[in-house]
Amino acid sequence: MRALKVLVIVMGAALLAGTAALVTAVVLRVERGGGRATAPEGAPPLHAALPGGSHILATEIEGDRLVVHVALAGGGEAIYLFNARTGAAVAVIEAPANR
Repeated sequence: MRALKVLVIVMGAALLAGTAALVTAVVLRVERGGGRATAPEGAPPLHAALPGGSHILATEIEGDRLVVHVALAGGGEAIYLFNARTGAAVAVIEAPANR
């Protein structure tokens, strides 16, 4: 009978640990944006020329806007906004490097 009590306690602890691990994984995935955003159906390919020596830091699709975060060659950063449905440039926000 004592072995059965120990087994039940161990299985209960394992169940609680598994539930905690599952909740932690879900929370981390939600915080990190676990899914991949996709362009709207029928969106044309987007071709944009970046300034020489710059590189893309991050991209994100928010509604019908494509947001591209770029590190500029001179040390500054820029955010390019595009219409995800048409591919048209909407705005460019530049933050020059502090000198």
